Amino acid sequence: MLTFNEIVNLIGKYAIREWVVMASALVLINTDAGGEEEVYNKLRSMTEVTEVYVVYGVYDIVAKVELETMDKLRDFVTNTIRRLPKVRSTLTMIVMEDRSAVRK
Repeated sequence: MLTFNEIVNLIGKYAIREWVVMASALVLINTDAGGEEEVYNKLRSMTEVTEVYVVYGVYDIVAKVELETMDKLRDFVTNTIRRLPKVRSTLTMIVMEDRSAVRK
């Protein structure tokens, strides 16, 4: 059986992200009235945010975030997203299994 370092050497450092399990979540965000555009623009500039949408309904924005660990994910949502100006509240849903590539 190969060690982690041997695997890294075999497939290269740039491909390793595909092999490592990432912590993913969908973050539903309420903003102050009229704050959607500002929050959307800040989120889309963050490398941890892989998708972001302005939506109609109970929430104003839905963002998909991916980080290396659950601790980093929790810290990012708590200390970055929730502290953005005009963010009123969030609801975080942890992704258990990503089947988004099943249908195209």
